[in-house]
Amino acid sequence: MTSILVENIGLLVTNDLSIDGTPLGVVENAAFLIENGAIAWVGNSSSAPRNDVPNRIDAQGRCIIPGFVDSHTHLIFAGDRSREFRARMQGEPYSAGGINYTVELTRQASNGQLLQSGRRLIAEANASGTTTIECKSGYGLTVEDEARSLVVARQLTAETTFLGAHAIPMEYRDNPEEYVDLVCGPMLEAARPHAKWIDVFCDKGAFTGEQTRRILRAGIARGLLPRIHANQLEPGEGVQIGVELGAASVDHVSHLSDGDIARLAGSQTLATLLPGAEFSTRSRYPDARRLFEAGVKVALASDCNPGSSYTTNMPFVIAIAVRDLHFSPEEAIWSATQGGAMALRRRDVGHLGVTASADFSILSTTSYMHLAYRPGVPLIDEVWRNGSRIK
Repeated sequence: MTSILVENIGLLVTNDLSIDGTPLGVVENAAFLIENGAIAWVGNSSSAPRNDVPNRIDAQGRCIIPGFVDSHTHLIFAGDRSREFRARMQGEPYSAGGINYTVELTRQASNGQLLQSGRRLIAEANASGTTTIECKSGYGLTVEDEARSLVVARQLTAETTFLGAHAIPMEYRDNPEEYVDLVCGPMLEAARPHAKWIDVFCDKGAFTGEQTRRILRAGIARGLLPRIHANQLEPGEGVQIGVELGAASVDHVSHLSDGDIARLAGSQTLATLLPGAEFSTRSRYPDARRLFEAGVKVALASDCNPGSSYTTNMPFVIAIAVRDLHFSPEEAIWSATQGGAMALRRRDVGHLGVTASADFSILSTTSYMHLAYRPGVPLIDEVWRNGSRIK
């Protein structure tokens, strides 16, 4: 049995409510014991079990937080859309149609090229403290290209999502219902062995409420778990559909009615906010305070994609959430860790309670507050996953 004692932690964030009665479960002058890649004990350093622990890590008074759980990314693509970004910064509005440019490039790329690009982005995410990541397809939009995108994604993470309903491809623009038939039939069958989740972009320029219900129900019937892009560009049915079908998370939700918030508050569905998208498109940020005040559980994710949020950096997302969405630093840390885990229905990550996977980051500072207080500064000294150092 491999045992590691991490000690002399100035401030430890566990996300274990039972420790101090707060969501972050903070322990000062802390230590924790890792056995076989999982947390076996947590407490004050003075009470740490030291006998027969062969390996010890001295945190030197620094802060340790759970590894970030990035529950919404689009990592399997080729090329970039930097020209589109430049044009948008000069006043051109964002619409879902830009996806088709990336589709064209992705179809031309080999599996090896897609895997190399995905691994580069995963390495970026790991370096900034992300230890669990979800990855969608959605830039193939043919039976073959969606299936192979998910084959590549599965080599990067177990949290793979079939997003054939990302956009209507150009060849079906005059007959979108025929494309929906394809998504619900042959494409879903080809994707199903390689996916855990199914997702739909339910919004202006993408898929209607009726189409979304049909696609999600088809996926659920074949054993995939639902999640949904909802209400990013305008108000719509997305949140209602997500709650109705038991989606783990409704994502973006920049435009929410009081009814939408009430539905979320009365459900097990999380609201996942993706402020990198608003930052990169100069769109209106969602009103996070309304969600918190209603008791809705909130996650934060990067939405890494080449068109509207080309970042893998969760500390950057936290800084935006605190400054522009009016999260408290504590809400932002919880939403980027435990919130992300809940959005993936994972109990083994996102926290550092006993039995959790030993996924954590050692910061270069004594407080998690600095992730928002010092935006853009690389504050992640070490990153560990399953009890092994990956940075």
